[in-house]
Amino acid sequence: MLTEATITKLREMRLSVMANALKDQLADSQFQNMAFEDRLGLLVDAEWNARKNNHLQKLIRQASFSEPGACLENVEYLPDRNLKREELLRFGTCGYIQEHHNIILLGATGSGKTYLACALGMAAVRQFLTVKYIRLPDLLVEFNIARGNGSIRKLLAQYKKYSLLIIDEWLLYPLKETEARDLLEIMEARYKRASTILCSQFDIPGWREKLSDPILADAICDRIVHDAYTIVIGGKESMRKRKGLQET
Repeated sequence: MLTEATITKLREMRLSVMANALKDQLADSQFQNMAFEDRLGLLVDAEWNARKNNHLQKLIRQASFSEPGACLENVEYLPDRNLKREELLRFGTCGYIQEHHNIILLGATGSGKTYLACALGMAAVRQFLTVKYIRLPDLLVEFNIARGNGSIRKLLAQYKKYSLLIIDEWLLYPLKETEARDLLEIMEARYKRASTILCSQFDIPGWREKLSDPILADAICDRIVHDAYTIVIGGKESMRKRKGLQET
């Protein structure tokens, strides 16, 4: 009766994993001769591991990765891609996030920019950092809607909080002045406070052509480029084509 009452109390305290682990211990004779401290340690470990895993899964869902299965362990270091294993593994430790530096991923369509960005994002999530993946067109739509309903400051505060923001399809097309100003607000809010990964088909000088005003262009680029590592992904064929050939 005392044991059942204890299990009930554990469940009421939302320690259901610990309660189930206790029931398992009581049903298994191998635990009878184990020291109390050791049994208690196993119960606490079971609850702690479950909570950490739940937290990790929540962070993955909130990140909204376009490639949730991406990981640095599966990056392909083909000779023509010009990727440096040591460099990517160093980025995988997330030191650049602690130092509030950015990463710029440059490469042609299908070069694997999105996969690599999501892999770096997953490395950050594994360290329980908050990450958000979004395409630039979708980001600009969010800010346009927020401007219309008066919640733009709230949205900006939300994007300021992410430890790592991944913006895909960066400056694929010219922006309107209001869109460029929104970008400036985002980059200013995160400048030297958080890290951003940008995926672009165009070299940095080409960005300025996509921004409506030279002054805005300078202000945006200044808040990104000077604190950024640049990775240029090569490749004679797109990764989509290579994967397609492997699957047939």
